[in-house]
Amino acid sequence: MQMIGELFTANESLSNQILWDIRIPRSASAFITGALLAMSGVIMQVLLRNPLADPYILGISGGAAVGALSAILLGLGGLWLTNAAFAGALFSILLVFGIANKFGKWSVTRLLLTGVVVSAGWGAVINILLTTTSTNNVQSMLFWLMGDLSQSQVGNAHFLLLTAALLGGLFVSRSLNVLVRGELVASALGINVPSLRLLLYFSASILTATAVTVAGSVGFVGLVIPHALRLLGARDHRLLIPGSLLLGGSFLLLADTIARTVIAPQQLPVGVVTAVIGVPAFILILRRSMKD
Repeated sequence: MQMIGELFTANESLSNQILWDIRIPRSASAFITGALLAMSGVIMQVLLRNPLADPYILGISGGAAVGALSAILLGLGGLWLTNAAFAGALFSILLVFGIANKFGKWSVTRLLLTGVVVSAGWGAVINILLTTTSTNNVQSMLFWLMGDLSQSQVGNAHFLLLTAALLGGLFVSRSLNVLVRGELVASALGINVPSLRLLLYFSASILTATAVTVAGSVGFVGLVIPHALRLLGARDHRLLIPGSLLLGGSFLLLADTIARTVIAPQQLPVGVVTAVIGVPAFILILRRSMKD
């Protein structure tokens, strides 16, 4: 009750500072990151026509990780680390697109294989950075790689991006419903499939890159949340997209609360908690879908 009262009072008490300077910004970061990852997962699963697709399947998180770890190695933090992570993610986005779209021969299979190969390459670079760095930086690197919201910050641009993603997703939701049935069906119904694929690829990539720069590599959110909603009957993207936003954000907010409190005063990386919850949840979803 005291914390609820602090929401509506303006003072310089310690509890008020903790609420407005730590708790609310971190909660906002958790919700936005989870929402972006869940929406990106929806888009990736439609784009690649693969139920196992998640936001990281095309190597975006690997590029961001290399950029972030390079900044940590140089002793940089704050905006430098965030900018380095986003630059690495952006480079990976353009690299995968450039290779997959060489000579204009775009295909889902080519895109997926390119993403997997690039992701493996980033993984090798990450291992080199981890094995050659000093022990002082290893813990910071591992926390970032497992997902960490302790130093995360979001601003108006993140809220605007989330709002734009929601409105844009609802705008193309009918096209996504058709594209799920196959590209031939979509083309026959008058949908410009090449343009839609480009829009989906870059939209999902930007959402993922933004989420990774905020919280590091938080796994399972973009994979489990869309499947959970489909299992509940939300197969229409007009429901699936806003549902993923709300459930993804709420899920990561809950996971971060557990990460902060389960072994307090120590904190777990939030990515560890999402994995612990996500693995059995996905196995359950997989078993239910096989029965259906």
